[in-house]
Amino acid sequence: MNDFLGYLLLTIFIVMSPGVDFALITKRTISTGKNDGLKMALGLTSGSIIHTLAAAFGLSVILMKSAITFEIIKFLGAFYLIYLGASSFIKKKKGKGSESVTNVIPQKKSAFKQGLISNTLNPKVAIFFLTFLPQFVTPGLNTSLQFIIMGCGYALLSILWFTAIVFLLGYIRQWLMSTKVQSTIDKITGIVLIGFGAKLLFTRPNH
Repeated sequence: MNDFLGYLLLTIFIVMSPGVDFALITKRTISTGKNDGLKMALGLTSGSIIHTLAAAFGLSVILMKSAITFEIIKFLGAFYLIYLGASSFIKKKKGKGSESVTNVIPQKKSAFKQGLISNTLNPKVAIFFLTFLPQFVTPGLNTSLQFIIMGCGYALLSILWFTAIVFLLGYIRQWLMSTKVQSTIDKITGIVLIGFGAKLLFTRPNH
């Protein structure tokens, strides 16, 4: 692979940049705890692996060349993000005291599945892998294998960063769980997720 060190440095900056993954992990960790935050991180990372394999074996090319397929995946992903964001404004009525804190994402909903679905249904991730990874491919060598190696590197860096975020949030969660702070964070992350979903609706394959 060409300039693997350059690839790693760029990937670190990309992974650490705030985005929908950060919003989802923050939302889940604060709402239902560190364990669910880690499961969300694993789900998001698994989604990246799926996109890596798709790019490596040419499935992402089909997604980019087929306008109908792209639009279907795009709308599914966008509405799912909007749904997750809108759920931040739906309060669950409970008893008084600490039980009155809103649980935005109920415990019964799988954090892993939500992370996996969110990332897998995001065509922008597929486009990212298909446009970013080829820049570091060495001609003459197995392209699919290079894609898989770089994608696994991206996934490894992602899970390390996500885990650090979850543990940090878990450490300060008791303060964050106060009704006022939680309500504010819920609304902010909800708006962010709705914003990402709305932005995704206007994504085009050639972008």
